[in-house]
Amino acid sequence: MSNNILKLTKKDMDKLYVIGVDMGGTNTAFGIVDRRGDILFRDAISTAEYTTGKDYVDALGEAINNLIARNNLENQIKGIGMGVPNGNMNDGTIANAANISWAKSPEPVQLTKLLEEKTGFPSKLTNDANAAAMGEMEYGSAKGMKDFIVITLGTGLGGGVVSNGQLIVGREGFAGELGHVTAVRHNGRSCGCGRVGCLETYASATGVARTAREFLELNPQRKSLLSNITTRPINSKDIFEAAVAGDELAIEIFEFTGRILGEAFADFIAFTGPEAIILFGGLARADKFLIEPIKKAIEDNVLNMYKGKVAIILSELNDAEAAILGASALAW
Repeated sequence: MSNNILKLTKKDMDKLYVIGVDMGGTNTAFGIVDRRGDILFRDAISTAEYTTGKDYVDALGEAINNLIARNNLENQIKGIGMGVPNGNMNDGTIANAANISWAKSPEPVQLTKLLEEKTGFPSKLTNDANAAAMGEMEYGSAKGMKDFIVITLGTGLGGGVVSNGQLIVGREGFAGELGHVTAVRHNGRSCGCGRVGCLETYASATGVARTAREFLELNPQRKSLLSNITTRPINSKDIFEAAVAGDELAIEIFEFTGRILGEAFADFIAFTGPEAIILFGGLARADKFLIEPIKKAIEDNVLNMYKGKVAIILSELNDAEAAILGASALAW
């Protein structure tokens, strides 16, 4: 199949597509993507039902081949890109992935090698935040930029760093774990990574909910719409809705979160001198409640040479499609 790709004419080259694969702990979604960032066809398989990495890749490769064949695109696929939890871009492996039974071991699974053998297409992988950065550069807010940082604000906090047009992955393949820089050094919150005070524990959707609980515990008599939520845990959506309704406590929670993020961003800016920091994920949609405190904290803490020079912007990618698009960008 790879040989057929090499024999394509220049006219055929204009018709090439790529495959984007988004591996989650439960399911794996994938799609055929064109140069404009449109997902033309898609499908999914289970991630969790397989006992070995080879069994998983065999099923994934077969499903990808079938999707291509059903749409008569056998000679028009350039390659496959994958967004993978704990994926190592340097060697195309996955290991120590807590939520994937066949990849929990420290012994790496050779994902890209196995997938290339099954499909015949060149394959690359990286983690989800790096994939988001590649997606923004290929299809989204960072199109035309060479120096930027993508911050994914979801259940956790991920980071993807692009410098001089190149994704920074580091010697071990895991550079850009910005959610695990220390935001609060003394008496910080415990993090699932085993460290204390990580940015993720304060500025992810989970961290914001944790802040709400702490604020309410410190002042249980304070009036707030959030005090009325007693039958289930408070989540970030509750806090946003309360902020929109003018709830002072909810607004303070976002100000607290934005300040911590902005202080961290001031340090990130000193590291790489980006043109922009792009925010992606559900929490980023808190808009002015979060963005304005971030911008203020950056200006209060950043080196003078960078004041007013780094844009804070929202992703242009559709949340529902971004994971597949980001992964697909690796394959161009």
